[in-house]
Amino acid sequence: MAKLVAFYSRADENYFGGQYRSVAVGNTEKVANMIAEAVGGERFKIQQKIPYAADYQTCIQQAKADQRSHARPELEVLPDSLDGYDEIYLGYPNYWGDMPMAVYTFLEVFDWTGKTIYPFCTHEGSGLSGTERKIARTCKGADVKKGLALYGSYVDQSGEAVLQWLKRIGKDGT
Repeated sequence: MAKLVAFYSRADENYFGGQYRSVAVGNTEKVANMIAEAVGGERFKIQQKIPYAADYQTCIQQAKADQRSHARPELEVLPDSLDGYDEIYLGYPNYWGDMPMAVYTFLEVFDWTGKTIYPFCTHEGSGLSGTERKIARTCKGADVKKGLALYGSYVDQSGEAVLQWLKRIGKDGT
């Protein structure tokens, strides 16, 4: 069966260890690309129909408001089905100890029975913050494995860490 690397990522102005910097490709998308290349997975980018602002401060105000209200932002598009996939690599930035609300929109649409989910996140100090448990609660019937947390500021130097994680979870092709 095929593998899917589904991820939410944000380009534009981002926070990097105390500084703001504009990027063309978000940190989580960079990790998703590394994973997809290593495991041969198809990529699916989870995108909100109405994206957050490009400006970082405005973006965090919008994302916090969505989190407080448990919003489920409408997505630009969804896969028709996940039936052809048995392994899902799920990527997201850590937003205040949780996943972006658009990730929940994605997760709540599908039947996860029999799927294996490998979470991965980017962060600036919060790690996975219990998001593996939140995924397991949301994705009934899925086997949620130990995830990977990478500092967003160091994603460009994280290729070896990604490969080591894939090796630990037995998905490095050996």
